[in-house]
Amino acid sequence: MFPALKTICFAISVNLIASGAALAADDAPKHGVAMHGIPALPADFSHFPYANPDAPKGGDVTYCVVGSFDNLNPFILKSMRTTARGVIDTIFGNLVFEPLMMRSADEPFSLYGLLAESVVMDEARSYAEFNLDPDAKWSDGEPVTPEDVIFSYEAYTEKGRPPYSSRMAKIEKIEKTGDHSVRFTFNDKADREFPLIVAMTPIVPEHAFNIETFDQTTLKPVTGSGAYRISKVEPGRRIVFTRNEDYWGENIPSKRGFDNFDEVTIEYFLNVNSLVEAFKKGICSVYAESDPVRRQRGIDFPAAREGKVVSETFTNGIPPAVSGFFFNTRREKFSDPRVRRALTKLYDFGWVNQNILRGEYERTLSYWQGSHLSALGKPADARERALLEPYVDRVTPEVMEGSYGKSDLAGKPVGREQMREALQMLNEAGYNLKGNALVNADGEALTFEILVTSEEGERLAAVFQRALRKIGVGVSIRLLDDSQAQQRKQRYDFDVIIASVGFSGSLSPGIEQLTRWGSDAAKAEGTFNLSGAADPAIDAMIDAMLNARDMDDYAAAVRALDRLLMSGAYVVPMQHDSDEWVAYWNDLDHPEKTPLYGYKLQTWWHKPESE
Repeated sequence: MFPALKTICFAISVNLIASGAALAADDAPKHGVAMHGIPALPADFSHFPYANPDAPKGGDVTYCVVGSFDNLNPFILKSMRTTARGVIDTIFGNLVFEPLMMRSADEPFSLYGLLAESVVMDEARSYAEFNLDPDAKWSDGEPVTPEDVIFSYEAYTEKGRPPYSSRMAKIEKIEKTGDHSVRFTFNDKADREFPLIVAMTPIVPEHAFNIETFDQTTLKPVTGSGAYRISKVEPGRRIVFTRNEDYWGENIPSKRGFDNFDEVTIEYFLNVNSLVEAFKKGICSVYAESDPVRRQRGIDFPAAREGKVVSETFTNGIPPAVSGFFFNTRREKFSDPRVRRALTKLYDFGWVNQNILRGEYERTLSYWQGSHLSALGKPADARERALLEPYVDRVTPEVMEGSYGKSDLAGKPVGREQMREALQMLNEAGYNLKGNALVNADGEALTFEILVTSEEGERLAAVFQRALRKIGVGVSIRLLDDSQAQQRKQRYDFDVIIASVGFSGSLSPGIEQLTRWGSDAAKAEGTFNLSGAADPAIDAMIDAMLNARDMDDYAAAVRALDRLLMSGAYVVPMQHDSDEWVAYWNDLDHPEKTPLYGYKLQTWWHKPESE
């Protein structure tokens, strides 16, 4: 053999061996998966670092919420916003239903085995094959099977609510590949995050649900694989969960130290005041509060002064959740971003912070404020400008240059200068003062109603109302109970509503942004796109974010999205407190470590009687 040919053959052999090794690595089952990079915990991890594996089991806990409930199936559109808390729940935990993999609260976005003990996924993430834990069982003792996984997607597609109903749009096929394995093959609509979304989707048992009636509300206790069974239901008032002593997953690493109470009760109240009084009486075990005034009032009672109640502040490492006044841009009066930008200038955070919030808050302006994903105070870099180049008219110069919000962050009260600026912007949008009213070219006055669900919201809305009246904008305020407001939200039946973009911020925004800001979500009932945002630029940034291969591209896409949201003024962001304040009765305890995403009630426990 000629030397040159021998060298070529050797090189081909090496490449084939390397390719085979890569293929083998792709085909190797993984104990966990991260959105970017690799999971922080090794395959032999024993428990999450924020859980106490030796936490005692026993006792009971009562959580309290404002609202009502009339349904136990969280996957359907009917009564979507009045489904009982705790069945699946970001705050109290997924007590009944579980996903294939569990998210770690101590990493930006990493998943570890739960119903599926491992996953096989190629580098392109064109497929994901989940290997179910052979010990996984439903609460009635039946095994969790690949057929259950397939049935879940069939039920969600035919009868489910957003976002579950749209999952199959990105899946080419689901097939059983073994007694304990199921494979998802994705189509060209899927992005790199989608396999992780599949892994986080709760699974329901085929034998316990009828697909024909899946979309009907029910108050009959539902069967899941979680650590708790529903033991008592008092519609609208109370739901009780009892720990399943035969829970299959008690000793798997991702669940060790979780689900420590024998009984979890969720009590419902008509308003915050009645909830606070119930906490003082010991009916509620935990009381979380963001209002500093109500915090003080809430713990100023005899049992608290005697040390029977603990108040504690937890610090997390994530951007604050954005809450504020959501403009319904489906309404013609709010379709022009110039109008929304003008009105946004008149939220008087400086006055609110000093006179209502005791100076303890910061102004919220960015959707990922305080993190590397935020565009606030930063000029757009080359990657961001390249992404935004086709949509450059959607971003205001001050947002692009990083100068936006400097005076707002300073916390100065709204004065005449801001009012003049707002009026000028409204003039440019076609509004002029006529007497004491701001009217458009057709003589129609600019008026709107703000929906609120609490006295705190009512106070904040009144401050906004007062400033807007000074420039001729008529504002009324309507206080609704939680169930009424939820129905109005579901139908987008409001002008402006005080709400939150999400329960918490995130260092790994992903597919949920489609339901919050995507054009398709603006048209579908029951999504979280309350503002009705429908902009191809926003859709393009979310797509770029979901398909980014490295962290630099990902961060650039998120910052570009941030610039579009700030410029679009879909929300008048209010304020935030990065710390989490909680009061609780001293018979409860919790792990020492607070994870990245903040304290987790699922890891708390009841102190043994001897302590």
